[in-house]
Amino acid sequence: MSKVKADDKVVVHYTGKLSNGQIFDSSVDREPLEVKLGQGSLIPGFEKGLLDMAPSDKKTIVIAKEEAYGEKQKELFQTVPKSELPEDMEPKVDMALMATNADGSERQLRVAEVNENDIVVDANHPLAGEDLTFELELVEIK
Repeated sequence: MSKVKADDKVVVHYTGKLSNGQIFDSSVDREPLEVKLGQGSLIPGFEKGLLDMAPSDKKTIVIAKEEAYGEKQKELFQTVPKSELPEDMEPKVDMALMATNADGSERQLRVAEVNENDIVVDANHPLAGEDLTFELELVEIK
């Protein structure tokens, strides 16, 4: 039976959990993930976890934050005066915001802190700084 190797195209079901057991994403109730390895579209630890699996194999892997979304980067926190926010906005901690970059692309931010005259926004990936656990089931190698 063939096993997953670098650059294979695979179909996999997964459930991702934080270290406290909270599920943050799962393909179980939808179509499985279909992806070509070696393209940089998966976090490194997830891709490494798929290597050497055979169709119908199941396993649980723990991915250290360094092999996932990395540490939270302090330089991705920014203070924004409340006067720059829309008048009808009432910012709250953990509120998601969208910002438009100079090139017109958008990025997601999270409100990390709300102060009297300003807020602190966090542009890190929401899972940065987290060790992740994934339950994997290899459906097929294409």
